[in-house]
This record gives sequence, C-alpha cells and structure tokens, in this order.
Amino acid sequence: MAPESDSASLVQRLGSDKVGPIARRYFVSNGFDGALTGVGVTVGAYLSGVPDGLTVISIGLGAAIGLCTSGVWSVWEIERAEMRAELQETEAAMLTDLSDTHVEREKMSNQVINAAMSGLGPLLGLVIPLIPFLMEGTVLSLLQATLVSVALAVGVLFTFGAYMASISQQRWYIAGIRMGLAGIVVAILNVFLPG
Repeated sequence: MAPESDSASLVQRLGSDKVGPIARRYFVSNGFDGALTGVGVTVGAYLSGVPDGLTVISIGLGAAIGLCTSGVWSVWEIERAEMRAELQETEAAMLTDLSDTHVEREKMSNQVINAAMSGLGPLLGLVIPLIPFLMEGTVLSLLQATLVSVALAVGVLFTFGAYMASISQQRWYIAGIRMGLAGIVVAILNVFLPG
C-alpha cells in the first residue's frame, strides 16, 4: 500500500526541497572533515616515521570508519529527534495519529537519506587521499605518496567548494580555492607540530 512517491529514486529524493539541501550540507560538511582528517593522518604518519604505505592506509581506514560511523550515527539520532518533534507537532495540529502513514514513512525516508549522505561524505573525503599509498614502494616513495595525497585532498576540498558555489551562484573557483586552502593549512600546521 506504499504510495508511488515512497519508492521514488534516491536521485529524485535528493533533488527535492525537503531532502536535498539538508543531505547536501551533511555530505559536504562531513566530507570536508574527512578530507582534512586525511591530510592530518597522511602528513602526520609520514612525519612520525610510519614505515610504509599500507600502514598509512590502515591508520586512514580506521579514521574513515570512525568519521563515517560518527556521521551516520549522529545524523540518524539528530534527524530522528527532529522527525519525531515535527510529527508530534503535526499530529497535535491535526488531532490525529500519523503512525504508519505516508507522512511518517516520508520523514523516516528523509532520515535514512540524510544519515547515509552524512556518512558517505567523510568516507569519500578520507579514502580518496589514501589512494596514493597503494602505490607506495612501487611507483611512489612514501614522501611522494604523501604529497600526492595532500594534493588529492586539496582537490576534493576544491571540488566541494566549487560545487557549493555553483548552487549558490557564486564564483566557483573562488569558493574552491577557499576550501582547498584549508587542506594546505592543515598540512603546514602538521609540519610544525612538535615531534
């Protein structure tokens, strides 16, 4: 008995005004965190004397799992609370129980999409900068893998900035540079850490 709109594709749901902007914010915000964490992990690992790329990947994947879990779990709980509050408000105004209705199913679907996008952002933001470490020892040295990793993270950040600027009619390259600059700042700060 599910209405046609309940089975709308993910792309259609993300394009809707009810879901799209919130999921987009979670994706970009947490992806930004993931990319900056990737810079911190890779530069910190190199400077700490980690011996090989696979160790850097292991450390990075541990961080990715933590950020992804944090993104999904926190947004799931946040959106669940918000959904319940909105549903209770609507029920009070309508003087009816909306349990197991299209309204409740749509709100739960939004919750799932927002939580998934919140976890996907940091996963991509952190895993992409780890790719060069797969080639460490064969194609790249550890230093080269670290530099390529930072460049990839800056590219991811630039892409996030350019994308957000494109939807808000700003100059995409300025916003991209502003976001990408954060990756360079994190790399430089890591170089000056004691130890």
